[in-house]
Amino acid sequence: QTGAESTQAHSERLLLPPHSLSLSLCSADRGARRVEPATIGHTKMGNVSQFCNPRSLQAGTNRSRVFTVCSFCGCIMLPFSLLIALLFGLGSHTLAADLEHNPTVVMGYSKRAAVYLQQKKFQEALLDLDKALEMDPSFIQGYLQRGLLFRHICRFEDSEINYEKILRIEAGHAVAQKELSQLQKAKSGFDQAKLLFENGDLPKAEEYLDKVVLVLSPECLKARLLKSRVLLKSKDYSGAVAEAARVLKTHEDNLEALLLRGKAYYYLADHDLAIRHYQKGLRLDPEHSELKKEYFKLKNLLKKTKNAEDAAEQNKYRAAVDEFKAALEIDPEHTAHNVHLYLGLCKVLVKLGRGKDAVNSCSSVLETNGELLEALIQRGEAKLLVEDWEGAVEDLKEAVNRDPQNRGAREALSRAERALKLSKRKDWYKILEVSKTASAAEIKRAYKKLALQWHPDKNVENKEEAEVKFLDIAAAYEVLGDEDKRVKYDRGEDVEEQHMSGPNFHFGGGGQTFTFHFEGGFPGGFGF
Repeated sequence: QTGAESTQAHSERLLLPPHSLSLSLCSADRGARRVEPATIGHTKMGNVSQFCNPRSLQAGTNRSRVFTVCSFCGCIMLPFSLLIALLFGLGSHTLAADLEHNPTVVMGYSKRAAVYLQQKKFQEALLDLDKALEMDPSFIQGYLQRGLLFRHICRFEDSEINYEKILRIEAGHAVAQKELSQLQKAKSGFDQAKLLFENGDLPKAEEYLDKVVLVLSPECLKARLLKSRVLLKSKDYSGAVAEAARVLKTHEDNLEALLLRGKAYYYLADHDLAIRHYQKGLRLDPEHSELKKEYFKLKNLLKKTKNAEDAAEQNKYRAAVDEFKAALEIDPEHTAHNVHLYLGLCKVLVKLGRGKDAVNSCSSVLETNGELLEALIQRGEAKLLVEDWEGAVEDLKEAVNRDPQNRGAREALSRAERALKLSKRKDWYKILEVSKTASAAEIKRAYKKLALQWHPDKNVENKEEAEVKFLDIAAAYEVLGDEDKRVKYDRGEDVEEQHMSGPNFHFGGGGQTFTFHFEGGFPGGFGF
């Protein structure tokens, strides 16, 4: 064997801490020596390097040879001559026997395990504690450390076994009893959090995890995964991303964490990152059912979305409506993405003149994101289609206030205000019961018929109502019976209502007299 291979072999056989033989160059006659972190594994967190202080060295004997043990890290310090003997296999069995029964070596493992625990190197700490307890099965400090380690990583049953061993060694051990109580609280808290999650009480489940489980078991992998699920279901997607990231920092191939973080990115509409997490998980386990389901669902959503947008750009509005609706059916809970689908749907519905459906689509957008200006403008346009003039003006005024330079919003507001103004004047066509395309002759016939029907002298029992209707009929004919006034009225211009200067027309009764003036007499030569 080479020198390095021989050193490693003896180190394993003697149960020495890693790199301990490399320290044997720090022989008794050379004193303490600075050790780089690459050479020795007992660096405190935050420090660049550490010294084996001679004052921390405790002497042990191996017959005529002397060795020392660093009480800080448990490293064995050997004279150079003994190191040579070990390298060539001379007398190593006698040293091994002494080391295996030396309490300072057991304590060395324990102290180095404490450093590993601070550095969150749990596997390394567990190896040292296992060695220490193998060398001394009655080492209470080792059981306490190992019980605490298991509690921190949520191995509750293993933790309990260690505390019970202490109580068998020393009944009533106060620290062991206290730690056992803390362990039971952590286990009970985790079980309660799971039950609350399953029953849908998400705030309470998160409270148990934060205030009990992750306080007593801060490195509990399954508690962090459960919290990520709670946050995901609570729609706190950023929180779910952060919680899953804590797991992946130490367990980068954890499939559940990759799935949960991918889903959180998906619901944040960061689809690229979601796909990357799903793909990494599927590379590790191509048959993982949940990862496959989420991955293909996302790919289908992106495909449907692109089809809808392409159809809209090509002015294939009916096809676009179908594609937008198909995309929206894939995941109704995906609000961050669906808001853009609803907006796209609203736009094509406006172009198709389907005002009511367009209003509903744009309202769905604004319920999710009330600050989306384009949705406000499009809903204003849709309300114009359904003749909701006041609603259109309200939406478009708000849009212009938010962005005074938006030309589209200003033009739409102008149209809405004009439509609102027109809606507040009397509809002379409706009063005469004719269409807006009626000929002059049709207007005259309608006027004659209605004037006879609603003449107050012919409506003695409902005279007041008849008087109001008769006046409106006369005013309607005054505008629509004049070609110039009718054109201005149709353009939305103000038409001054004037009394006509024809012969007097009287009807009366009950002490009241009504007088109308018509050029050329009553239309059609009709008189009372």
